Amino acid sequence: MRKAVLVFLLMCLAGAAHAVGPSAVAAPDRSLWPDPVDSTAGFDRASRAEMLVFAHELAASEKLTDADLIDALKIKQVDHASVEAIRDMYWKRLASGYAIASAHCGAQEVFCPAGADEAAFRKAATAFVGISDARYQAWYQNDVTFHRVYLNELLRLAALFPRVSSEVSTFSDHELSGNEPPDRHFLLTFDDGPTRAAGNTDKTLAMLREAHLNATFFTLGGNLQNRLQQASPASLGATYAGMCVGAHGWEHKSHSSMPDWQDSVTRSIALVHDNLPASFVPLFRPPYGQRKSDSDAFFTDARLRVTLWNIDSQDWNNKVDAEQVKQRVLALMLLWRHGVILFHDIHPKAQVAVPWLLQQTTGSGVTWLDCHAYPPA
Repeated sequence: MRKAVLVFLLMCLAGAAHAVGPSAVAAPDRSLWPDPVDSTAGFDRASRAEMLVFAHELAASEKLTDADLIDALKIKQVDHASVEAIRDMYWKRLASGYAIASAHCGAQEVFCPAGADEAAFRKAATAFVGISDARYQAWYQNDVTFHRVYLNELLRLAALFPRVSSEVSTFSDHELSGNEPPDRHFLLTFDDGPTRAAGNTDKTLAMLREAHLNATFFTLGGNLQNRLQQASPASLGATYAGMCVGAHGWEHKSHSSMPDWQDSVTRSIALVHDNLPASFVPLFRPPYGQRKSDSDAFFTDARLRVTLWNIDSQDWNNKVDAEQVKQRVLALMLLWRHGVILFHDIHPKAQVAVPWLLQQTTGSGVTWLDCHAYPPA
């Protein structure tokens, strides 16, 4: 019965498969969580709760066969080895994060079932069906739905990988997955800009400076070239002052099927390097996270690193508004406890989400990374 219910839910949520975005976007209602997260203890409590709910759904998904996933996700085939490897990776990351989040659990603390190692965490999460405290019931019901949809996003990427590459996994240790920062450390990143002068890129930069933050911007060559027709390199350099700027290709097309993808990389990187030398970083983010599986030698020779992410805000998606984006990102920060957050500076939603995230996590021990310190040495 449980398997049938899971398949039905996945079928309802999956819709038509698409290589660059889920058909349903996970967005929780964090207002249902009854406790503040603006302390280290509060952040850890909420983090443990998110991990237990997600891990319970992860355990349930292991009962699905490849045929179930094909039917549910509306895809033609499943890479079984990829799905198993990525599930195993998530279990390890969750168990590690849960050990940190539960290190100071007191006798009366909630969401603290025994879970000192991965096996114990798996057992506790598999058995987890909420707690008796009525204050958490509305949150729990909402969070189960959120994590079922979110897991569906990840399973879809895993099932398609490596035939369709994405941020779900790396091809080599030279690629940056977004999981490099230490616990409670997060890096802000923005794709697809710059916009024209006084557009969303400039508004995003103003928001970051007001908050005393910086971020890494992955610019599209065509957009940067257009902006340079409006302003001199020196003027644009001042616009990006204090930030880090990498490249996102010449245009927003998948580099996994582009015949001249190397040219897209070298042209877009050269444009940033030559015109924004003070902000340039040797990082490349492939559109959609898609790149060729054998591209590592090229990037190594070019002294560039492919830079992915582990927290997707989905701010580009018209299925979610700024309110949903900010609540989704906070839930995923609590779930994964560290990482690289993907936003897009051509859209305005981050201008609402980032200040709210700062306010919510003040006092929680969260550190917003200086972009110049990523990747760690």
